[in-house]
Amino acid sequence: MPQKTIKEFSVEYLQILDENGKVDNKLEPEISDDDLLKLYHYMVLSREADTKLIKLQRQGRLGTLPACMGQEASICAPTLAINDKDWFVGSYRELGGRLMRGESLVKTMLLYNGYEEGSYNPDSPRTLPISVVLASQLLYAVGLAYASRQRGETDTVVLAFVGDGATSEGDFHEALNFASVWKVPVVFINQNNQYAISTPRHKQMNSETIAQKAIAYDMPSIQVDGNDVLAVYKATKEAVDRARAGEGPSLIESVTYRMLMHTTADDPTRYREDAEVEGWAKKDPITRFKKYLTERKLWNASKQKKLDADIAAEIDSSVKEFEAMSDFKPDAHFDYVFAEESELIKEQRAEFLENLKGDADNG
Repeated sequence: MPQKTIKEFSVEYLQILDENGKVDNKLEPEISDDDLLKLYHYMVLSREADTKLIKLQRQGRLGTLPACMGQEASICAPTLAINDKDWFVGSYRELGGRLMRGESLVKTMLLYNGYEEGSYNPDSPRTLPISVVLASQLLYAVGLAYASRQRGETDTVVLAFVGDGATSEGDFHEALNFASVWKVPVVFINQNNQYAISTPRHKQMNSETIAQKAIAYDMPSIQVDGNDVLAVYKATKEAVDRARAGEGPSLIESVTYRMLMHTTADDPTRYREDAEVEGWAKKDPITRFKKYLTERKLWNASKQKKLDADIAAEIDSSVKEFEAMSDFKPDAHFDYVFAEESELIKEQRAEFLENLKGDADNG
Protein backbone atom coordinates (compact mmCIF):
# COMPACT_ATOMS: atom_id res chain seq x y z
CA MET A 1 0.00 0.00 0.00
CA PRO A 2 1.41 3.47 -0.86
CA GLN A 3 2.23 5.91 1.90
CA LYS A 4 -0.04 8.95 1.77
CA THR A 5 -0.77 12.17 3.62
CA ILE A 6 -4.11 12.01 5.45
CA LYS A 7 -4.15 15.52 6.92
CA GLU A 8 -2.00 18.63 6.94
CA PHE A 9 -1.86 21.30 9.64
CA SER A 10 -0.84 24.92 9.99
CA VAL A 11 -0.90 27.61 12.67
CA GLU A 12 -1.81 31.18 11.77
CA TYR A 13 -0.52 34.32 13.51
CA LEU A 14 -2.60 37.49 13.87
CA GLN A 15 -1.48 41.06 14.48
CA ILE A 16 -3.64 44.08 13.67
CA LEU A 17 -2.13 46.91 15.71
CA ASP A 18 1.66 46.99 15.58
CA GLU A 19 4.11 48.25 18.22
CA ASN A 20 3.88 51.80 16.86
CA GLY A 21 0.09 51.93 16.98
CA LYS A 22 -0.32 51.48 13.21
CA VAL A 23 -3.47 49.55 12.35
CA ASP A 24 -4.19 47.14 9.50
CA ASN A 25 -7.55 48.50 8.37
CA LYS A 26 -8.41 45.31 6.46
CA LEU A 27 -8.26 43.27 9.68
CA GLU A 28 -9.59 45.89 12.10
CA PRO A 29 -12.54 44.43 14.06
CA GLU A 30 -15.86 46.19 14.53
CA ILE A 31 -15.85 47.56 18.08
CA SER A 32 -18.01 50.48 19.14
CA ASP A 33 -16.36 53.65 20.41
CA ASP A 34 -17.87 53.03 23.84
CA ASP A 35 -16.39 49.54 24.01
CA LEU A 36 -12.99 50.78 22.85
CA LEU A 37 -12.99 53.34 25.64
CA LYS A 38 -14.22 50.71 28.11
CA LEU A 39 -11.32 48.47 27.14
CA TYR A 40 -8.81 51.27 27.62
CA HIS A 41 -10.35 52.26 30.96
CA TYR A 42 -10.03 48.77 32.41
CA MET A 43 -6.57 48.20 31.00
CA VAL A 44 -5.35 51.37 32.72
CA LEU A 45 -7.29 50.55 35.89
CA SER A 46 -5.70 47.10 35.97
CA ARG A 47 -2.22 48.57 35.52
CA GLU A 48 -2.66 51.17 38.26
CA ALA A 49 -4.37 48.75 40.65
CA ASP A 50 -1.58 46.23 40.08
CA THR A 51 1.00 48.90 40.89
CA LYS A 52 -0.82 49.92 44.07
CA LEU A 53 -1.29 46.35 45.30
CA ILE A 54 2.41 45.63 44.91
CA LYS A 55 3.27 48.74 46.93
CA LEU A 56 0.88 47.62 49.67
CA GLN A 57 2.51 44.21 49.72
CA ARG A 58 5.98 45.73 50.02
CA GLN A 59 4.73 47.81 52.95
CA GLY A 60 3.43 44.73 54.73
CA ARG A 61 -0.21 45.73 54.23
CA LEU A 62 -1.07 42.89 51.85
CA GLY A 63 -0.03 39.28 51.32
CA THR A 64 1.78 37.67 48.40
CA LEU A 65 0.20 38.38 45.01
CA PRO A 66 0.89 37.91 41.29
CA ALA A 67 1.80 40.76 38.95
CA CYS A 68 -0.31 41.40 35.83
CA MET A 69 1.57 44.33 34.29
CA GLY A 70 2.13 43.90 30.55
CA GLN A 71 -0.66 41.41 30.01
CA GLU A 72 -3.64 43.79 30.09
CA ALA A 73 -4.61 43.27 26.43
CA SER A 74 -4.53 39.48 26.80
CA ILE A 75 -6.88 39.75 29.77
CA CYS A 76 -9.32 42.57 29.01
CA ALA A 77 -9.90 41.99 25.29
CA PRO A 78 -11.21 38.40 25.71
CA THR A 79 -13.44 39.56 28.57
CA LEU A 80 -15.06 42.15 26.31
CA ALA A 81 -15.96 39.36 23.87
CA ILE A 82 -18.31 37.63 26.35
CA ASN A 83 -21.36 38.75 28.29
CA ASP A 84 -22.83 38.32 31.77
CA LYS A 85 -24.57 35.03 30.98
CA ASP A 86 -21.24 33.51 29.96
CA TRP A 87 -18.76 31.96 32.40
CA PHE A 88 -15.38 33.51 33.23
CA VAL A 89 -12.93 30.87 34.45
CA GLY A 90 -9.60 32.39 35.39
CA SER A 91 -6.31 31.39 36.87
CA TYR A 92 -4.58 34.02 39.05
CA ARG A 93 -3.36 36.70 36.62
CA GLU A 94 -6.57 38.19 35.21
CA LEU A 95 -7.15 41.24 37.40
CA GLY A 96 -8.42 43.49 34.59
CA GLY A 97 -10.93 40.89 33.42
CA ARG A 98 -12.24 40.37 36.92
CA LEU A 99 -12.71 44.10 37.39
CA MET A 100 -14.58 44.21 34.07
CA ARG A 101 -16.83 41.40 35.31
CA GLY A 102 -17.88 43.43 38.35
CA GLU A 103 -15.50 42.16 41.01
CA SER A 104 -14.39 44.91 43.37
CA LEU A 105 -10.78 45.67 44.15
CA VAL A 106 -11.71 45.28 47.82
CA LYS A 107 -12.49 41.60 47.18
CA THR A 108 -9.08 41.15 45.56
CA MET A 109 -7.33 42.68 48.56
CA LEU A 110 -9.32 40.49 50.95
CA LEU A 111 -8.29 37.36 49.08
CA TYR A 112 -4.61 38.32 48.98
CA ASN A 113 -4.70 38.89 52.70
CA GLY A 114 -5.87 35.33 53.22
CA TYR A 115 -9.62 35.80 53.59
CA GLU A 116 -11.75 33.43 51.52
CA GLU A 117 -14.53 36.02 51.65
CA GLY A 118 -12.62 37.67 48.82
CA SER A 119 -13.64 34.79 46.55
CA TYR A 120 -17.35 35.49 47.05
CA ASN A 121 -18.57 37.68 44.23
CA PRO A 122 -22.37 37.96 44.19
CA ASP A 123 -22.22 40.83 41.68
CA SER A 124 -20.88 38.43 39.05
CA PRO A 125 -22.06 34.90 39.94
CA ARG A 126 -20.69 33.42 36.70
CA THR A 127 -17.15 34.50 37.47
CA LEU A 128 -15.25 31.69 39.17
CA PRO A 129 -12.79 32.46 42.00
CA ILE A 130 -9.04 32.68 41.46
CA SER A 131 -7.47 29.25 40.88
CA VAL A 132 -3.87 28.76 41.99
CA VAL A 133 -3.51 25.05 41.17
CA LEU A 134 -2.21 25.09 37.59
CA ALA A 135 -4.70 24.09 34.86
CA SER A 136 -7.19 22.66 37.36
CA GLN A 137 -9.67 25.40 36.44
CA LEU A 138 -9.85 24.12 32.86
CA LEU A 139 -11.60 20.93 33.94
CA TYR A 140 -14.25 23.04 35.65
CA ALA A 141 -14.57 25.13 32.50
CA VAL A 142 -15.32 22.06 30.40
CA GLY A 143 -17.76 20.80 33.02
CA LEU A 144 -19.56 24.14 33.09
CA ALA A 145 -19.83 24.16 29.32
CA TYR A 146 -21.15 20.59 29.25
CA ALA A 147 -23.65 21.36 32.01
CA SER A 148 -24.89 24.50 30.26
CA ARG A 149 -25.77 22.45 27.19
CA GLN A 150 -27.46 19.79 29.32
CA ARG A 151 -29.56 22.52 30.94
CA GLY A 152 -30.63 23.88 27.58
CA GLU A 153 -28.50 27.04 27.72
CA THR A 154 -27.70 26.93 24.03
CA ASP A 155 -26.13 30.38 23.92
CA THR A 156 -23.82 30.15 26.95
CA VAL A 157 -20.04 30.20 26.41
CA VAL A 158 -17.19 29.54 28.84
CA LEU A 159 -14.02 31.66 28.64
CA ALA A 160 -11.08 29.92 30.32
CA PHE A 161 -7.61 31.38 30.93
CA VAL A 162 -4.41 29.38 31.36
CA GLY A 163 -0.70 30.24 31.47
CA ASP A 164 2.05 28.78 29.30
CA GLY A 165 3.51 26.77 32.19
CA ALA A 166 0.15 25.17 32.90
CA THR A 167 -0.01 23.70 29.37
CA SER A 168 2.48 21.08 30.58
CA GLU A 169 -0.02 19.86 33.18
CA GLY A 170 -2.14 16.80 32.48
CA ASP A 171 -5.30 18.73 33.32
CA PHE A 172 -4.69 20.98 30.30
CA HIS A 173 -4.66 18.06 27.89
CA GLU A 174 -7.56 16.28 29.54
CA ALA A 175 -9.64 19.46 29.36
CA LEU A 176 -8.89 20.02 25.66
CA ASN A 177 -9.57 16.38 24.87
CA PHE A 178 -12.99 16.27 26.52
CA ALA A 179 -13.92 19.72 25.23
CA SER A 180 -13.28 18.46 21.71
CA VAL A 181 -14.96 15.07 22.19
CA TRP A 182 -18.06 16.68 23.66
CA LYS A 183 -17.87 19.69 21.30
CA VAL A 184 -18.64 22.02 24.19
CA PRO A 185 -18.60 25.85 24.00
CA VAL A 186 -15.26 26.65 25.64
CA VAL A 187 -12.72 29.23 24.47
CA PHE A 188 -9.30 28.55 25.96
CA ILE A 189 -7.08 31.63 26.26
CA ASN A 190 -3.43 30.78 26.76
CA GLN A 191 -1.51 33.74 28.15
CA ASN A 192 1.97 32.90 26.93
CA ASN A 193 4.01 35.37 29.00
CA GLN A 194 7.26 33.53 28.20
CA TYR A 195 8.01 32.18 31.68
CA ALA A 196 6.65 29.44 33.94
CA ILE A 197 7.86 31.22 37.07
CA SER A 198 11.60 31.16 36.26
CA THR A 199 11.55 28.58 33.45
CA PRO A 200 11.58 30.09 29.95
CA ARG A 201 9.18 28.62 27.44
CA HIS A 202 11.93 27.06 25.29
CA LYS A 203 13.14 25.01 28.27
CA GLN A 204 9.66 23.86 29.15
CA MET A 205 8.53 22.59 25.74
CA ASN A 206 9.93 21.90 22.30
CA SER A 207 6.77 23.02 20.49
CA GLU A 208 7.30 26.02 18.26
CA THR A 209 3.90 27.32 19.35
CA ILE A 210 1.41 26.55 22.09
CA ALA A 211 -1.43 26.99 19.60
CA GLN A 212 -0.36 23.81 17.81
CA LYS A 213 -1.23 21.75 20.90
CA ALA A 214 -4.87 22.08 19.84
CA ILE A 215 -4.17 20.17 16.63
CA ALA A 216 -3.96 16.89 18.56
CA TYR A 217 -7.56 17.42 19.64
CA ASP A 218 -8.87 18.52 16.22
CA MET A 219 -9.60 21.95 17.66
CA PRO A 220 -9.32 25.33 15.89
CA SER A 221 -6.43 27.43 17.16
CA ILE A 222 -4.51 30.60 16.41
CA GLN A 223 -1.52 32.49 17.77
CA VAL A 224 -2.01 36.23 18.25
CA ASP A 225 0.09 39.20 19.31
CA GLY A 226 -1.04 39.27 22.92
CA ASN A 227 -0.08 42.94 23.33
CA ASP A 228 -2.36 43.90 20.43
CA VAL A 229 -5.77 44.42 21.99
CA LEU A 230 -7.51 44.42 18.60
CA ALA A 231 -6.01 41.10 17.52
CA VAL A 232 -6.81 39.43 20.84
CA TYR A 233 -10.39 40.69 20.70
CA LYS A 234 -10.93 39.66 17.07
CA ALA A 235 -9.59 36.14 17.62
CA THR A 236 -11.61 35.69 20.81
CA LYS A 237 -14.83 37.11 19.35
CA GLU A 238 -14.62 34.74 16.38
CA ALA A 239 -14.01 31.79 18.71
CA VAL A 240 -16.88 32.85 20.99
CA ASP A 241 -19.21 33.15 18.02
CA ARG A 242 -18.24 29.65 16.84
CA ALA A 243 -18.79 28.24 20.32
CA ARG A 244 -22.15 29.98 20.65
CA ALA A 245 -23.21 28.54 17.29
CA GLY A 246 -22.52 25.01 18.53
CA GLU A 247 -19.25 24.55 16.66
CA GLY A 248 -17.21 23.60 19.71
CA PRO A 249 -14.06 24.79 21.49
CA SER A 250 -11.03 26.80 20.36
CA LEU A 251 -7.54 27.55 21.68
CA ILE A 252 -5.98 31.01 21.38
CA GLU A 253 -2.30 31.50 22.18
CA SER A 254 -1.85 35.13 23.21
CA VAL A 255 1.87 35.93 23.03
CA THR A 256 2.61 38.52 25.68
CA TYR A 257 5.12 39.24 28.46
CA ARG A 258 5.07 39.48 32.22
CA MET A 259 6.86 42.79 32.86
CA LEU A 260 7.32 42.26 36.58
CA MET A 261 7.78 39.34 38.94
CA HIS A 262 5.84 36.06 38.87
CA THR A 263 4.59 36.91 42.35
CA THR A 264 5.89 39.28 44.99
CA ALA A 265 7.87 36.33 46.40
CA ASP A 266 9.90 36.15 43.18
CA ASP A 267 13.05 37.95 41.93
CA PRO A 268 12.96 37.98 38.11
CA THR A 269 16.43 39.54 37.84
CA ARG A 270 17.85 36.12 38.70
CA TYR A 271 16.63 34.48 35.52
CA ARG A 272 16.14 37.11 32.79
CA GLU A 273 18.17 39.99 31.37
CA ASP A 274 17.24 43.68 31.58
CA ALA A 275 17.64 43.98 27.81
CA GLU A 276 14.87 41.43 27.28
CA VAL A 277 12.50 43.32 29.57
CA GLU A 278 13.35 46.63 27.88
CA GLY A 279 12.64 45.10 24.48
CA TRP A 280 9.18 43.98 25.54
CA ALA A 281 8.50 47.36 27.17
CA LYS A 282 8.55 48.85 23.67
CA LYS A 283 5.62 46.57 22.82
CA ASP A 284 3.51 47.78 25.75
CA PRO A 285 -0.19 47.07 25.08
CA ILE A 286 -1.51 50.23 26.76
CA THR A 287 0.90 52.57 24.98
CA ARG A 288 0.06 51.28 21.52
CA PHE A 289 -3.69 51.20 22.22
CA LYS A 290 -3.54 54.80 23.45
CA LYS A 291 -1.86 55.80 20.15
CA TYR A 292 -4.64 54.05 18.24
CA LEU A 293 -7.38 55.81 20.21
CA THR A 294 -5.66 59.16 19.80
CA GLU A 295 -5.38 58.64 16.04
CA ARG A 296 -9.11 57.91 15.94
CA LYS A 297 -9.82 61.17 17.83
CA LEU A 298 -11.25 59.21 20.76
CA TRP A 299 -8.54 60.20 23.21
CA ASN A 300 -6.46 63.20 24.21
CA ALA A 301 -4.31 64.55 27.05
CA SER A 302 -7.20 66.10 29.00
CA LYS A 303 -9.16 62.83 28.93
CA GLN A 304 -6.07 61.00 30.12
CA LYS A 305 -5.60 63.44 32.98
CA LYS A 306 -9.20 62.97 34.12
CA LEU A 307 -8.98 59.19 33.82
CA ASP A 308 -5.79 59.10 35.89
CA ALA A 309 -7.42 61.20 38.60
CA ASP A 310 -10.62 59.13 38.64
CA ILE A 311 -8.72 55.84 38.81
CA ALA A 312 -6.42 57.10 41.58
CA ALA A 313 -9.46 58.15 43.61
CA GLU A 314 -11.20 54.80 43.00
CA ILE A 315 -8.16 52.82 44.09
CA ASP A 316 -7.56 54.98 47.18
CA SER A 317 -11.20 54.57 48.18
CA SER A 318 -10.96 50.78 47.82
CA VAL A 319 -7.81 50.66 49.96
CA LYS A 320 -9.47 52.73 52.69
CA GLU A 321 -12.55 50.49 52.64
CA PHE A 322 -10.40 47.37 52.84
CA GLU A 323 -8.20 48.63 55.66
CA ALA A 324 -11.20 49.81 57.68
CA MET A 325 -12.45 46.23 57.96
CA SER A 326 -11.68 44.60 61.30
CA ASP A 327 -14.34 41.98 62.07
CA PHE A 328 -12.48 38.95 60.77
CA LYS A 329 -12.07 35.68 62.66
CA PRO A 330 -8.33 35.07 63.04
CA ASP A 331 -8.96 31.32 62.99
CA ALA A 332 -11.33 31.32 59.98
CA HIS A 333 -8.98 29.20 57.88
CA PHE A 334 -9.69 26.22 60.14
CA ASP A 335 -13.37 26.41 59.14
CA TYR A 336 -12.66 25.35 55.55
CA VAL A 337 -10.44 22.29 56.01
CA PHE A 338 -13.19 19.67 56.30
CA ALA A 339 -16.98 19.73 56.19
CA GLU A 340 -17.01 18.63 59.81
CA GLU A 341 -14.31 19.61 62.28
CA SER A 342 -12.07 16.72 63.31
CA GLU A 343 -10.34 16.33 66.67
CA LEU A 344 -6.99 17.13 65.09
CA ILE A 345 -8.31 20.37 63.63
CA LYS A 346 -9.82 21.28 66.99
CA GLU A 347 -6.44 20.79 68.66
CA GLN A 348 -4.64 22.82 66.01
CA ARG A 349 -7.20 25.62 66.24
CA ALA A 350 -6.85 25.78 70.02
CA GLU A 351 -3.07 25.85 69.76
CA PHE A 352 -3.21 28.60 67.15
CA LEU A 353 -5.53 30.77 69.25
CA GLU A 354 -3.39 30.23 72.35
CA ASN A 355 -0.26 31.29 70.48
CA LEU A 356 -2.12 34.31 69.10
CA LYS A 357 -3.19 35.29 72.61
CA GLY A 358 0.39 34.93 73.81
CA ASP A 359 1.65 37.16 71.01
CA ALA A 360 -0.93 39.79 71.92
CA ASP A 361 -0.03 39.64 75.62
CA ASN A 362 3.65 40.04 74.82
CA GLY A 363 3.03 42.82 72.35
